Amino acid sequence: MNDRRFRHFGTATAALSSLLLFSGCMVGPDYQRPKVDSPAAWSGPTTTMAATTQATTAATRPVELARWWLSFKDPVLDSLVDRAVRSNLDLLQASARVRQARAARGVVASSFWPGVDVGGSYTRSGGGNRSNLPGSSQDLYRAGLDATWELDFFGGVRRNIEASEADILSAIEDQRDVLVTLVAEVGLDYTDLRGIQRQIAIARDNLNAQRHSAELTRQRNATGFVSRLDVVNAEALVAQTASQIPVLESSERQAIYALSVLLGMEPAALLDELSSQSPIPLASPVVPVGLPSDLLRRRPDIRRAEAQLHAATARLGVATADLFPKFSLTGSIGLQGDKPASLFNWGNRFWSIGPSVSWPLFDAGKIRSNIEVQNALQEQALLAYRSTILRAWQDVENALIAYDKEQQHRTALAAAVAANRQAVDLSTQLYRQGQTDFLNVLSAQRSLYASEDALVQSNRTVTTSLIALYKALGGGWETQE
Repeated sequence: MNDRRFRHFGTATAALSSLLLFSGCMVGPDYQRPKVDSPAAWSGPTTTMAATTQATTAATRPVELARWWLSFKDPVLDSLVDRAVRSNLDLLQASARVRQARAARGVVASSFWPGVDVGGSYTRSGGGNRSNLPGSSQDLYRAGLDATWELDFFGGVRRNIEASEADILSAIEDQRDVLVTLVAEVGLDYTDLRGIQRQIAIARDNLNAQRHSAELTRQRNATGFVSRLDVVNAEALVAQTASQIPVLESSERQAIYALSVLLGMEPAALLDELSSQSPIPLASPVVPVGLPSDLLRRRPDIRRAEAQLHAATARLGVATADLFPKFSLTGSIGLQGDKPASLFNWGNRFWSIGPSVSWPLFDAGKIRSNIEVQNALQEQALLAYRSTILRAWQDVENALIAYDKEQQHRTALAAAVAANRQAVDLSTQLYRQGQTDFLNVLSAQRSLYASEDALVQSNRTVTTSLIALYKALGGGWETQE
């Protein structure tokens, strides 16, 4: 009969606690995505960027952004990116942080359910009589289960779970942001490497031409047609050009070292693979820029900032729940007796069950101060979210104007290189005929080398500006999806 009552009482208690749990309110503010007034369009030039007034550009044309580096049609770059995605140490750390956030959510969610402990004890007790003679002693063996369940009546635990789930989203978006940055860094370093190698090649070509001119001045000086001054000026130009090659070779090595580390390898691991010269990667300028509002869905750093705002809002509810009483159910069941064999006799059982309540009476303002702390943290998260959006728009605008103006710069430099080549040919021809002095040849060679070097740097900047645009648009993280 007692066992039947116990079972009925336990069933009724469980039903009551479930009712309280799932019908209880959740204190604190519910998260709502902040309203953002996005610009209607980009202010920068977008004629070559396939800008569109359709808000669904990112959804209808995702491939160009998801694996944007494929548009450069450079197998070496493709291989470097694929290997970096698999082995970059920063990205592996970000993946570990995602696993950490998911495990932390499990720790928090465990508070939603009862906790049951199993235990056992042995005690020996005794006492003396009034004549200070030894008294009797008693043994007590005890084993059983103890259970405690704090009912989430005001939603503190549920708000904590909500915050943990937002933390998981934040960690995932952080991983995506690391991936976007990684792919862009590989592209930028690779472009720098190919640009530096092209600069070295141009420097060597100009050095050979200048050495040829210097030899010509030495021959003409030997026959008395020119003074020693022409020879000295020609040799000075040769030495100046030669002095720049070691500096460029140092930068070439450093670019290879940087790429190796991005791939999670020792710095010199890619020397054999990347030391051979290759053209600067160039891609079609057609990029689905879309609308400024698209960045709110596309860029991982914005989505991470929003997840952090969500978590801060939920933790404000956790702090608010501490103002209200906490209801718990506690119970225990077990066996006890004065001999070990008593633990195997169901007749020696004991049990207890009952509710409890606790409510802070005085804490010197601790709870309300914590609420103010969480309020301030939520405000900071909101401001950080808005700041991240503004910086994202700025990144795109910077990349758009940089790419457009650098193309104009490159066009002018190409014209300058063509004119300087003609100037070198004409001045050299006239110098051979004795119709001009060597200063004109010297000036033309200097101008040609400077303009050719500047054109290479401009070609490199055009590509790096395009990569910066892909990064600003948040392209590249989809490769892991």
